[in-house]
Amino acid sequence: MYNPTRSQARDFFFSAWANYRAGSPLTDLERVAVEIIALHPEYHALLDVRDRYVDRDYTPEQGETNPFLHLGLHLGIAEQLATDRPRGIRGEFDRLAKKHGNQHSALHDMIECLGETMWQAQRAGMPPDTEAYLECLRRK
Repeated sequence: MYNPTRSQARDFFFSAWANYRAGSPLTDLERVAVEIIALHPEYHALLDVRDRYVDRDYTPEQGETNPFLHLGLHLGIAEQLATDRPRGIRGEFDRLAKKHGNQHSALHDMIECLGETMWQAQRAGMPPDTEAYLECLRRK
């Protein structure tokens, strides 16, 4: 899924969760997604009701976190950590995990920086600025 639609990206999380709950075999990517979902019990009930949430909009005015964006950013960071790309990201994660005393808080710091970097890139119509991303992490 290199450029999925919003619906396809959301369906991936619904499907991974449904497969997990049914005890069905999971792909490697689904396994990673389920591990991320497991960290967020607040999303479990939502992922059990696809028809109710697949098309729901989450706007800043609502004051709610978009669970699909949040899970997707987690998934992106999991890929970054697995490959240490951008170079040095694994070290920043380790430093943040030590600082916080847990990996999940470190991941949320990373999500904040990745989200900001992606938003800036989208606004500028440019690729994400890797150095700005890493610098954001260093400030955490």
